[in-house]
Amino acid sequence: MRSIKAQPLTRDAFRKYGDFCNLLLDGPGGFTPDMIETNMGRPYQGASFAICRTLPAEQMVVRAAEYHTWTGEGIIPLDGDVVIHVGKAVSPRAKCPIEDMEAFYIPKGTMVTLNPGVWHMAPFSVNCPVNNVIVLPRRTYANDCEFYFFTDEEKFAIEL
Repeated sequence: MRSIKAQPLTRDAFRKYGDFCNLLLDGPGGFTPDMIETNMGRPYQGASFAICRTLPAEQMVVRAAEYHTWTGEGIIPLDGDVVIHVGKAVSPRAKCPIEDMEAFYIPKGTMVTLNPGVWHMAPFSVNCPVNNVIVLPRRTYANDCEFYFFTDEEKFAIEL
């Protein structure tokens, strides 16, 4: 039987096959969009992979939401459980459905996908810092993202 030796992953060695990127972040929370992309085979249909690092907080207080009119989104918590808040998709420029928002507990390693127009924001970490893979069409945050920042009266807490 033939055998081959696994080699270190380097840009020079792997370039002819594709690209790679370490998606795990250390330190404080943060968001790093468009860390690596892949061509999905058709013009303008590349996917972008980003990391959103979230830290546990004493309270999960929802202060804002966003939606993407034309694009869905994927979220995968890599190293811990998270909670996400979501609101039903509404017509573009419609008021954020704050009163109808729901929260879901997402176990580590579980991918969720959000349909276009669904209100959401960064996940909340449950017990530990979590690196979340965010999958979007490339440059979504530059050309298909609407934010709504809640007033003090509109903010709400999520309970486990």
